[in-house]
Amino acid sequence: MAGARTLPSESGITALSASEAVGLLRSGELTAERYAAALIARCRERADINAFIHFDEARVLDAARAADRRLAGDAPGALHGLPLVIKDNIDTAGTPTTAGTPALRSNLPGASAPVAGALFRAGAILLGKTNMHELADGITNNNGAFGAVRNPYAPAMIPGGSSGGTAAAVAARLCAAGLGTDTGGSVRIPAALCGVVGLRPSSGRYPGAGIVPISHTRDTAGPIARTVADVALLDAVIVGDARPLRAPRLRGLRIGIPRDPFFADLDPELAAVIAGALARLREAGCILVPADMPDLAGLSAAAGAISYYEQSRDLDAYLAAAGSPLRTRDVAMQIASPDVAAIFESDVLGSAAITLAAYREAMEHHRPRLQAAYDAHFREQRLAAIALPTTVLPARPIGEDRDVELNGRRVPTFATYLRNTRIMTIAGIPGLSLPAGLTAAGLPVGIEFDAAAGGDRALLGIGLAVEAVLGRLPPPP
Repeated sequence: MAGARTLPSESGITALSASEAVGLLRSGELTAERYAAALIARCRERADINAFIHFDEARVLDAARAADRRLAGDAPGALHGLPLVIKDNIDTAGTPTTAGTPALRSNLPGASAPVAGALFRAGAILLGKTNMHELADGITNNNGAFGAVRNPYAPAMIPGGSSGGTAAAVAARLCAAGLGTDTGGSVRIPAALCGVVGLRPSSGRYPGAGIVPISHTRDTAGPIARTVADVALLDAVIVGDARPLRAPRLRGLRIGIPRDPFFADLDPELAAVIAGALARLREAGCILVPADMPDLAGLSAAAGAISYYEQSRDLDAYLAAAGSPLRTRDVAMQIASPDVAAIFESDVLGSAAITLAAYREAMEHHRPRLQAAYDAHFREQRLAAIALPTTVLPARPIGEDRDVELNGRRVPTFATYLRNTRIMTIAGIPGLSLPAGLTAAGLPVGIEFDAAAGGDRALLGIGLAVEAVLGRLPPPP
């Protein structure tokens, strides 16, 4: 081909960003079959990560060859020939959706979830369904049925969860991008711990049908990739917004720094990385505004009441719509992960189950007050976004599902990792986690930026500008 670029080696191909790969695929300079074959080889090399629950090499290659044939006759889609991974609680036609739990091993949806279908209609290929914390009810991705996912930067450590398989696959260069889901932090936490980018969009921005649920109020799908541009690419396809994304000037941009509660009791190495990232943003001209939000901790206590009340009802509705004879209690009887079983035995179906009165109190009083507090904070402080550590500590060893060490004491694993990501999910505002750097031990640290409700595109633009200052992490060793 005249004027064709020199393509990288097979290992270089797997390191392409989604945007770079799509450019080569759409021009015909790189065939979808060659790209898919290179990713498949990489997946074999890093099978130790255990990123997948379903991975069908033959099906991926058949889809890639079909994409190459279509290129000869049709205008290529925005994601032409791009293999993506999809978390295994998101329906994909013809491939089981297990949600990482034994009872749903045979759950074979007849149609893809709308959020995944939008990507496929744009030309994307399903590379595989990724491993996850069972039923999305945890953050370690230590799955009792399908095994633990390993962090590509330190295989003895957790990748974060519950979308740990997607984040680990992206970080390990098994694919360029993929989808996870986020209820309390399940896109942003693994993005932070695996050194990639993760977006939790505003509530309602993406369709929620065809996803094994926890909470229709708080659940959302979210893209994960190695660059902000790639996350924005998937977001644009899902919502049908083809406008170019522009990065704002950082000089004069007001970023809120809510020290209480988000910066309290941080792991010292993580705190040092976050401080360095904020210093670089200040040097780039950002105005860092010290501005706490009152009563956040108290208002966010509604989170559990909402999600645990909705989970059994929403899961029953999903199963009924799928034509399954199972219901939540049937699924719960086969849960393989002890930490998830304990949640169902107590908070979802057991003695501590949330009452209707407590749920109504959360939905009618606590949640609206929290939304109003965020709205007022952004408006009164004239903030483009707020910045905070995505997590309060980096990755910890696999197997520490009950408690982990933080500053010399043992603390609850689930609640500690969720501390900074959970609050904004009740308000429904968008959050973007970016790599901030590596600890002295080589573990990734994430910094999160949250914006006002509906400000997703502006937040992604800020992400582009911040990424240009902070840079990207080196690949895992």
